[in-house]
Amino acid sequence: MKKILLLSLLFIYSLYAKDGNKIVVAGPFASVSHPIIHMLKTDALKDLNKKIEFRLWKNPDELRALVLNSDIDFIALPTNVAANLHNKGIDIKLLNVSVWGILAMISRESNLKTLKDFKGKKIALPFRADMPDIIFQELAKQQGLDPKKDFEIQYVANPIDAMQMLILRRVNHALLAEPAISIALRKTDSFPIKVVAPDLYRSVDLQEEWGRVFNTKAKIPQAGIAFLGNTKGKEKLINRFLEEYRKSLIWYKNNPKEAATLVVKTLPMLEEKGLADSINHVTLEEVSAFSAKEELEFFFGVLKESNSKLIGGKLPTNDLYYNPNER
Repeated sequence: MKKILLLSLLFIYSLYAKDGNKIVVAGPFASVSHPIIHMLKTDALKDLNKKIEFRLWKNPDELRALVLNSDIDFIALPTNVAANLHNKGIDIKLLNVSVWGILAMISRESNLKTLKDFKGKKIALPFRADMPDIIFQELAKQQGLDPKKDFEIQYVANPIDAMQMLILRRVNHALLAEPAISIALRKTDSFPIKVVAPDLYRSVDLQEEWGRVFNTKAKIPQAGIAFLGNTKGKEKLINRFLEEYRKSLIWYKNNPKEAATLVVKTLPMLEEKGLADSINHVTLEEVSAFSAKEELEFFFGVLKESNSKLIGGKLPTNDLYYNPNER
């Protein structure tokens, strides 16, 4: 009898756990997720009777595990991962691109202006074989450099670990994503500009390097929001989510101090003043994936020529790109 009661309770719990009033959104601690945290505060989907739950992924392995093994509705992720999952048969729609510039080199030397200037140097680099590493490798190859031979690369788990290596002087150079860059500059009293020479310097902006090397715009479609599962019948929810994300992104850009205070409450591994500084150094623009298709396909094409596994072996089909006007 007890066993039957327990099974009944578990069944009831499972129904509750799949409550249609809850929307689960996953993302990293990076800038792409920060508007979502503002959406939590404003209860952005209350008119649809939907509560948003945020789940943090800390590395690419956790991202993939969330996609494959959980009940995620929306996920903030690198664009090439969306293409890769799509090409592996995962039912995923890339909704938008919001992060177009977040990566830069940071160094204890003030005179390093291009990646070629880092030849022979030891560099801390996060997320091996994922977005920061991918862009670094492509820019190096395009300039006739061999990433394996021409640099001493020290791979680390994430940008925060790379930042700590810089602060502890275990390396003198790193590729970092904001807000880790601004946090490192704050922690070493290098930002804002000191009267004496700062300990660390902003060096090569990888987006500007991308524009120069590939003769295109100085922006890279690096990260955005995707929807997992069949979108049919869910267009109203998706379009409202995108509308609220856009509003929160604008608020985030226009209110850096308030935004930093809010975000650090949810993501305490970040540092408030450094995060506030970083917002002015990130290229944030909410563009639908459908509208950004040309930029995305150029980016994916570069990756395909270099290492097609990064996007799942081929360019994704049009089905990857969510069209907000399609019914």
